[in-house]
Amino acid sequence: MNINLNHIIDQVVKDKGIDRAVLVEALEAAVLSAANKKYRNTRDLEAHFNDEIGEVEVFEFVTVVDEVENSYQEIDITEAQEIDPDVEIGDSLGMKMDASSFSRIAAQTAKQVIIQKVREAEREGVYNEFKGRLGELVNGIVRRYERGDLIIDLGRTEALLPHREQVPRENYRQGDRVRAYISDVRMATKGPQIILSRTHPGLLIELFRIEVPEVAEGIVEIKAVSREPGSRAKIAVSSNDPDVDPIGACVGMRGARVQNVVSELRGEKIDIINWTPDIARFACAALSPAEVTRVYVDSEEQSLEIIVPDDQLSLAIGKKGQNVRLAAKLTGWKIDIMSETRAAEAELEELTGAGNSDEESAGTEAAAGLLSAMTAKDAIAAVKEAESVEDVANMTEGETRVTVLRASEARTAELTDAENAEIVDNTEIAEDVDNADNTESAE
Repeated sequence: MNINLNHIIDQVVKDKGIDRAVLVEALEAAVLSAANKKYRNTRDLEAHFNDEIGEVEVFEFVTVVDEVENSYQEIDITEAQEIDPDVEIGDSLGMKMDASSFSRIAAQTAKQVIIQKVREAEREGVYNEFKGRLGELVNGIVRRYERGDLIIDLGRTEALLPHREQVPRENYRQGDRVRAYISDVRMATKGPQIILSRTHPGLLIELFRIEVPEVAEGIVEIKAVSREPGSRAKIAVSSNDPDVDPIGACVGMRGARVQNVVSELRGEKIDIINWTPDIARFACAALSPAEVTRVYVDSEEQSLEIIVPDDQLSLAIGKKGQNVRLAAKLTGWKIDIMSETRAAEAELEELTGAGNSDEESAGTEAAAGLLSAMTAKDAIAAVKEAESVEDVANMTEGETRVTVLRASEARTAELTDAENAEIVDNTEIAEDVDNADNTESAE
């Protein structure tokens, strides 16, 4: 080989990002494979890269003996001393071979070995690089769709954005730029497989780390994140510096910082709240913008019972339960929300649960008196239209169900009293008539 391989090796290392030592090892293995193929593995051969001349040298090693029995692995002492005068019997003598004499088939084998080694080294390099970048954001270009999954070109390799990791309302076309979160890196049969995500909570954390210097420097710490991708997210932050407002730092001047994050997430709403170790206060903040009246904490079950004003109940629960669901994910506790009216009813039911029927009736009437006038009016109207209590029960649910049932019971009691009063009146009239007839007969 008269070609200086140093320039070629340097170029391949630069283009492929492969370690030089790995490429040199691949070259040595390829040349050794070609030599063994030529001599059909009958000789003891070694290949070494000479960095000074940029050439892979092949050496044949033979044992110096007094009488040769195997000409492929032994050499006569007289012949050996012509090569090295200091050699003795039993020494191993290495002789350089002419690699240019390799056949075309051997050279082709060497080429295939080099290509395979380079490909393996390249895959290993890509895997090691992205394994260390797990949890980072990367920018890529959409190349194609495969059964709903997106193939993203990251430059050195391609990554996969599975359909389950895509935000439902986000659509991409070939050539669009995508910023995604590296959620997993694993070695597959065909090489390293990099899994990206647009729904991972880590995406939100990394976006704030990019947009907010205080987060990147560790002054402001992101304690918890909960997301419903494409719709809404909550993020809890705290400050390690008493002079720095964590919420203000994340929001930025005129909301510029948080707006950049919202734009990257295609309009996903973000609630930023203060984190506190007090779970009750933290839960109240997590339910914002709803106001909270009382909080009952069950540390053993890690559950919270939160009482809110009647007009704040729908706001606390959120659309399809979204607000309370995000708050539960953010705190990591189970959250039950109850209105003040319902809480008052529950408390009265507990107080009157051990009493007699008269006390239960009194408790029921007291609870019914706590209901709003509009609710009671609607309940009575429903009772008048229904034919039975069971019909009323099937018409309603939740607090309205309780309201209507109690109104139904009150209505039934009212009608019963009226019927009893009418019976008494009819009895008195009958008695008066009988008395009058008896008087006439006597006369």
